[in-house]
Amino acid sequence: MKIVEVRSFPISFPVPADKSVTLSLGRTVKRDAVLVRVETDEGIVGWGEAHHGRCPGAVSRVVDTTLRDLVLGKDAFDVVGIWAYVYKMQLASHGVGAAASMALSGLDCALWDIRAQAAGWPLYRLLGGANKPIKAYAGGISLGWQPADMLADEALGLVGIGYRALKLRMGDTPARDIERVQAVRRAVGPDVDILVDANTAYTVEDVRKVMPAFEEAAIGWLEEPFPPHDRRSYAQGAALGRVPFAAGENHFTRFDFNTLLDDRVVRFVQPDLSKTGGVTEGMRIAAMASAQKISVNPHTSTTAPNMATSIHFLCAIEQPGYFEADVTVLNPFRDHLTNRPPYELDAQGCVSAYDDVSVGIVINEAFVKEHPLIDGPCYV
Repeated sequence: MKIVEVRSFPISFPVPADKSVTLSLGRTVKRDAVLVRVETDEGIVGWGEAHHGRCPGAVSRVVDTTLRDLVLGKDAFDVVGIWAYVYKMQLASHGVGAAASMALSGLDCALWDIRAQAAGWPLYRLLGGANKPIKAYAGGISLGWQPADMLADEALGLVGIGYRALKLRMGDTPARDIERVQAVRRAVGPDVDILVDANTAYTVEDVRKVMPAFEEAAIGWLEEPFPPHDRRSYAQGAALGRVPFAAGENHFTRFDFNTLLDDRVVRFVQPDLSKTGGVTEGMRIAAMASAQKISVNPHTSTTAPNMATSIHFLCAIEQPGYFEADVTVLNPFRDHLTNRPPYELDAQGCVSAYDDVSVGIVINEAFVKEHPLIDGPCYV
């Protein structure tokens, strides 16, 4: 089965002020994604999401002007060979860094979609797994910087619909971060897991200040306190308390994760299948993490295809951790891009994979055409 066409679709939607969330990255004003469509000579079409990297037009151009020419005519089933060829020709030398990895991620996920459709199997089965409940936490662009009492109310609402774990956005001042954590812990009680994410905004001194309060509140992890390249701060910060670090959504390919795991400063790894190299590379990273008994908790991107694929991935690995459920108030790429939602939450706060072919959802191509790229930053 040969690849006869590859095309990307950068898509956007504006976020009105009353639906916006503020976090350390800024205030959301729009949401972006890049979808990758791969067509074969037997008529099977696969879809994947390439993370936008805050430059969706650029990531889209990498797909359309470089990856396309590299893979046209190749065997669509040879996902490992295609990954290695794109790595050699684009990522290994003089490529465009993270953008090439994100573009390859969308291509790779689309190829796995094709393989699963051709086999007539759910993706998790093709990957060697089995359907099982996966713990979910309430994440996405939510639970951001707002007065502590309002944040506690938002958290209680999510617990009320079944979530047993929540992720709060940190990276404000240490004092305000502590106030928010304490308010949510008082509101939800001791039996809900609270995770926190600084979105790379902390300094080592910030971690020193927040760590005692985070320990007292029994925080499950502190995610990305520092930028991914700041290994010295990770090493210093990890020695300041007992709340474990999580990281990985901004690490690209197994080579970045090899360094991250070797540093032994994180206890939860978070590859994003739309950033780090797709399903092929995600499975490799999961195998590396399993050797250190570290759980894998994939960061989810904007669209239903990424979310559904992430659940199938979790069903197929040895050390599955949390699925990041997107509880963003407004996300049509989650709600209307496909024929049904990418997941459903059960009474135990878990999600499961769909048992239909591939990841169990179908892209609405008319919807894709109705949401063209909006230029400009997505946070201000």
